[in-house]
Amino acid sequence: MEFFGEITALTTGLCWAFTSLFFAEAARLVGAFKVNKIRLLFAAVIYAVILFITTGHLFPDNLIWQHVFWLGLSGFIGFVIGDGSGFKAFVMLGPRMTMLIYASAPVMAALIAWGFLGERLNMLDIIGMAITIGGITWVVSERQAKNNIAVDHPDAGSMAKGIMYSIIFAFGQAAGLILSKHAMINLDQPIDPMEASFIRILVAMIIIWTISLFRGKVKETILIYKNRKALGCMFGGAVFGPFMGVWMSLIAVRIIAAGVAATLNSTTPIWILPMVRIYYKEKLSWRVILGTIITVGGIALLMLQ
Repeated sequence: MEFFGEITALTTGLCWAFTSLFFAEAARLVGAFKVNKIRLLFAAVIYAVILFITTGHLFPDNLIWQHVFWLGLSGFIGFVIGDGSGFKAFVMLGPRMTMLIYASAPVMAALIAWGFLGERLNMLDIIGMAITIGGITWVVSERQAKNNIAVDHPDAGSMAKGIMYSIIFAFGQAAGLILSKHAMINLDQPIDPMEASFIRILVAMIIIWTISLFRGKVKETILIYKNRKALGCMFGGAVFGPFMGVWMSLIAVRIIAAGVAATLNSTTPIWILPMVRIYYKEKLSWRVILGTIITVGGIALLMLQ
């Protein structure tokens, strides 16, 4: 199917728009580290059920230890370090400022893919990426009211820390995407994106729950079930993020260049606009509308060249 890779990458951005709203709310209620643990648990169960129903097994027949190593490393960098930092940044800076810094992720992905996978982008790819990232940056950099966080919040912190966590968030997503692509297509045995996603999630879940065990935080995390609102937000976020979003992102990066896939994945702020307009009644300024038009132009260039 023509443009299938680009369409799945854009769908990833849409899924992450939903999940960012769910997880930002959950992190405000119970803290980022708890959200990260619970959402990985939810996602692992969802993947296991879907894989068992559709294939009759959880792991591919051609699974080799290299798959587990590279996908596990991808999951650790992307989910444990990257997403954990992202949730903290959402609370410290708010979703808009965090996504502004996160717009650097496609550039990081392109550079890592060039060095690690030998992928090269042509001039139209670079121009299309620049236009798309520029449009996204224009949208999310619009001045907003300061987002006050209570000083006793589990993820309260300074703006400097929030910026640092946002940069780690962007790097974690970029590096995780490249390592996943390497595991899926560069080893002796290719592996399906859904099965690859499940292994990433499973390894990341085991790591983060082991960390929680050593920190003595398991019981405290389990007690989250009493907060029904936070639990519902985490389940919704798990469906759209670690399940749908991650699966779609691996399909995209398997087909098209990693830098292009990461750029289209990063259209999340554009997808968020109609959501905040409908549900939060936010007015869309001329700057937001113009930024959206610029972003769409960049996407068109990436898809139609």
